Amino acid sequence: MKNSYQQGGIPISPLLSGMANKSANSSENNLSKKRLLLISALSIMVAVAISLIAKFLITLINIVTNISFFGSLSAAYHSPAGNHLGLWVIIVPAIGGVLVGLMALYGSKAIRGHGIPEAMEQILTNQSKIKPSITLLKPISSAIAIGTGGPFGAEGPIIATGGALGSTLGQLFKITSNERKIILAAGATAGMSAIFGTPIAAVFLAIELLLFEFSPRSILPVALACITGAAGHHLLFEAGPVFPMPNLEIPSNAALAIYSGIGLIIGFLSLGVTKIVYFIEDVFEKLPIHWMWWPAIGGLAVGTIGYFAPHTLGVGYDNIISVLSGSVAILIVLRLFFFKFLSWAIALGSGTSGGTLAPLLTIGGAGGSLLGAIIIYAFPNAGINVPMSALIGMSAMFAGASRAYLTSITFALESTGQFHALLPLLGACTASYLVSFFLMENTIMTEKIARRGVSTPDSFEPDVLGKLSVREIVNTNGINLNPEMTMREIRELLKSENNKACYFIVTDQHGNYVGTANLTDINKHDIDPGLILKETLQTAQLSVKIEDNLRKAVELMAEAGVEALPVTAGNKVIGVLSYKDIINAYKFYHDENDQVNRHISLKRERLKVLVRSRGLFKSVQRLK
Repeated sequence: MKNSYQQGGIPISPLLSGMANKSANSSENNLSKKRLLLISALSIMVAVAISLIAKFLITLINIVTNISFFGSLSAAYHSPAGNHLGLWVIIVPAIGGVLVGLMALYGSKAIRGHGIPEAMEQILTNQSKIKPSITLLKPISSAIAIGTGGPFGAEGPIIATGGALGSTLGQLFKITSNERKIILAAGATAGMSAIFGTPIAAVFLAIELLLFEFSPRSILPVALACITGAAGHHLLFEAGPVFPMPNLEIPSNAALAIYSGIGLIIGFLSLGVTKIVYFIEDVFEKLPIHWMWWPAIGGLAVGTIGYFAPHTLGVGYDNIISVLSGSVAILIVLRLFFFKFLSWAIALGSGTSGGTLAPLLTIGGAGGSLLGAIIIYAFPNAGINVPMSALIGMSAMFAGASRAYLTSITFALESTGQFHALLPLLGACTASYLVSFFLMENTIMTEKIARRGVSTPDSFEPDVLGKLSVREIVNTNGINLNPEMTMREIRELLKSENNKACYFIVTDQHGNYVGTANLTDINKHDIDPGLILKETLQTAQLSVKIEDNLRKAVELMAEAGVEALPVTAGNKVIGVLSYKDIINAYKFYHDENDQVNRHISLKRERLKVLVRSRGLFKSVQRLK
């Protein structure tokens, strides 16, 4: 570093050497690993609890269903479709809507909705803080809504409940908001894993819809929670795929193309599904009655549709299994496709408590089944089959509506055990995702919170500051100033050197670091030219090492409350790093990556080939 008084590096002063341990990587890494163990342990605790709550929720749904439709007190599963209530079936979902409305009014309005958007909003706007009461109110309200015929799945409520439980536990311990977000995501996805026994899909759900990051500190606790949730599923429910279906064969290339085409069509259907759901929600918003009554109105619609199409009532996991079997009559599948969608869209738009995954799977599976049947009828030798068409329709619908691409594919594989379907699922979900990405600004998961002004991340880019090192941008050829110099002397020195730096290292007569000088302070018009420099110094209590990254530098600047830090190499201060340097490096990185360049010119390459060919031709002629 250039120095008016001393050449070479500056010996680090006792002030800096005493604080060096604060920036030691080893101690920070050890602390980070200890925190990771703590968060992992808390995540496993939440997963164990939410597995039990999942069993409680399913049992409670069965009890409410049996009381509402069969007049019996039993925890055994019975589909509401088998009821003999006649016209009275119309009233049952409306009663459930009234009860949910009362719980939302006098309990918490947060129980309304399908769970995931609400969890996303708390993560993005409220430091992952969810009211503890949601842990109790959400499963009870959802059990009432679903048990009285609501066309929802249990996965949305258990995801919301798991998130609330994780957030509550995170608020009881002294942890950061980011760590609380991890525990919230762990609880939410452990709930999904406990319901479906799909731990890998649950991990991807956390990454794509809740965490908005991919790092060991977040993935490990979530993965452990999802594994625990899957173990709870096998212990408390059953082993094996939750949606069993006939074994599928590896499709031909022609069949892969057709399945991808089906996925493309389902992608357009997912746009319509999302738009209609929020259109219905807008209609309810304009009703001249209190929102507490909206679920009851939605319940009347659900009951009316359920009277004509009983299989639309309740969770309907059995409907998904039937559609995936490929043995259901086309007319029944068509009725299920249309009426299930209509019932679910009205109920969800009314703001009752329920989920989206199971209805989307049912609608998508029925849609895929119909498209597959039509193609087989028109082209008997197409090489496709209805069960595979239903499976990719189910997955493509979720991929298009939610843009949870990896979650959609892995969920279909894990929930059915049909791993020969991987390539068709990739093609179909990719096609559906492309349609959704280009034609829909928000998804069924983000539209609600986007209307409230909450922006959700749509990419997982690397941390730029974590990639750039201090070494790449620090200026080691700056000027060192003496603290006894006056402002007049410094100004003359900087003018003679034609130096444009904004910050300068200040060292005493022995070369020890004293502080950092700011060009703005030096050039102030109202400052006394005879003022001694040491009276205006910024003394940093921390230093940044030349091998550190810029993220570390930003954290240290924020901790010390300074605009610049001395940069050390070994036991020498070799330069100064300012926040302006970091901003310029960040901007340069993005400009460089966004700049459009052509590094290979085909025209230039053709000219080179032509010149070489002519030279070769002349050489051959000379040989002749």
